[in-house]
Amino acid sequence: MQNQRGRSGKVRISAVAVLLAALLGGVLFSWTAGAAISRPKPRSTDAVNPLALSPESKKDLTAAAKARLANDRLRRTGALTVTPAPATKAATASTLAAPAGTSALVLYDTTGPYGQLGELYAMATANLAGHFAAVTAKPVSAYTAGMVNQYTATVYLGSTYYGGTVPDAVPAAFYQDAMATSRPVTWIGDNIWNMANAVGVTQFKQKYGWDPTNSFYESGGSIGNINQVTYKNQQLTRQIPAGQDGGVLHPALLTGPGYPAVTTLAVAKDGTSGATSPWAIRSANLTYLGEIPFAYVSESDRVIVFEDLLFDALAPSTAERHRAFVRLEDISPKSDPAQLRTIANYLKTQKIPYGINVIPVYTDPKGVYNNGTPETITLAQAPAVVTELKNMLAGGAVLMNHGYTHQYGTANNPYNGVTGDDFEFFRAHVDSANNVVLDGPPAEDSTLWAQTRVTQALAGFAAAGLPKPALWTTPHYAASATDYRVLGQNYSARLERSLYFAGTLTGGTPDNSRYIGQFFPYAVKDVYGTTVLPENIGNYEPEAYNNHPPRLPADLIASAKANLAVRDGVASFFYHPYYPLAPLQQTIEGIKALGYTFVGPTDLNQ
Repeated sequence: MQNQRGRSGKVRISAVAVLLAALLGGVLFSWTAGAAISRPKPRSTDAVNPLALSPESKKDLTAAAKARLANDRLRRTGALTVTPAPATKAATASTLAAPAGTSALVLYDTTGPYGQLGELYAMATANLAGHFAAVTAKPVSAYTAGMVNQYTATVYLGSTYYGGTVPDAVPAAFYQDAMATSRPVTWIGDNIWNMANAVGVTQFKQKYGWDPTNSFYESGGSIGNINQVTYKNQQLTRQIPAGQDGGVLHPALLTGPGYPAVTTLAVAKDGTSGATSPWAIRSANLTYLGEIPFAYVSESDRVIVFEDLLFDALAPSTAERHRAFVRLEDISPKSDPAQLRTIANYLKTQKIPYGINVIPVYTDPKGVYNNGTPETITLAQAPAVVTELKNMLAGGAVLMNHGYTHQYGTANNPYNGVTGDDFEFFRAHVDSANNVVLDGPPAEDSTLWAQTRVTQALAGFAAAGLPKPALWTTPHYAASATDYRVLGQNYSARLERSLYFAGTLTGGTPDNSRYIGQFFPYAVKDVYGTTVLPENIGNYEPEAYNNHPPRLPADLIASAKANLAVRDGVASFFYHPYYPLAPLQQTIEGIKALGYTFVGPTDLNQ
């Protein structure tokens, strides 16, 4: 499905929309004998769809939000019965063993009709904690007494609202240990009221200064229209479609003798009424967030609060530091050497380190851009492009591998089968509402299949006399769990946004219909065991595409500003060299004015 429109005398095609994290697109110019020839260019952006979950998981999320509010209303009236969790076995030495050094324990819900959401949120949390520490993630039902004291910090994700027909799966030992330990505990979302009841409401209030049993998701009979969260003077977004918002818990803070002060870390604001309420609070060892922030995210989203609060729990002495990174995207044998040279010269004069994402083989199997005649060109057959790449490398650029062909056979996946336009490691289609929908890995997806494509890609660089790229970026940011593990065996790191599939934490067969997409403000060691470098503010795209608005330099700069809330974070974006130089200049200058220092990709893991 193509949406062609003219721009500057050239035809453009609507390209890849993102259903989780963001989908890279490719845009290239044909050239012959060193002369640039314009051709239709796809809408190639990395803008983020507000949804961070698969379509199936979105259904779970919507139903879970409705169930949460229904249960919360029952709890308010005293009509919600909670069946305690069964007693757990005594801890053993093996269950208490934890990694040496800084470590994080991530506990998550798995029971109830929407328990499958818990693992997705746990993977997102474990990925972020992987920036700081060795991470252990397990269902909260597997918790045994004393476990919190074996880890530097613990995070519990309350995604199942226990009560009614769903018995409490949180062991009494965790409620007691979370209260008794001096180590940091971060509690996100549901069931904090059950902890208060378990340890004694009076005791909870006297230690923490607020009353979870009198705290609810609705205020004045409604969840309202909370669309902003303020943290460290940064106004972060919260954009959740009507009917899918499970609300933010309004903590009942206490004042007066006998109650300790509660620190409000972040404030939620209702965009309609203007009313404000704490979104995140801290007292004693407990940090509480009023919702799980991993669904409906953007580059300036309230998830930034949690990304920064992890420093308090796992690396509190971290100094303030703000770095930026830019990469040039979708360079292939059909790129225009003159355009590459223009961008490279600018970055060199500004002393800006950068990465170059290169596709070693260009193919147009149906001749979409070649008058119906199939066309395939390798880097070795494009000496002018290779010359510019070598000049970039000599000037300090870092070579990165962006797939083998950045498309899939002769299929429209989802557009036309041309390099840069389509997915390579995942199937996709455009639905009747002009959204790109991810369909899952190709039928032949396997370790061998993925490794073969990687081997062919690396051979393409070698044949052109280029060095082996140390870094990888997945075409359109979509691959299977199998593929990600293969990539981790071939490259020192991936620089991208990624998909994480249900079943990963349990070691079972990944469920390709349920996954979460995520991007990061800093380097992480993810649940696949691979290092992922950040790309978190998207890219320049001057026109709307697939229900995504344009993304201009001002938008990138605004996202970089929001990410200043992360005390040691990165503002990482990419730029397609076929665009004019001016928007890149505006973006770089704006980000530098915020106080960021540009670094190369290999610096991002330091």
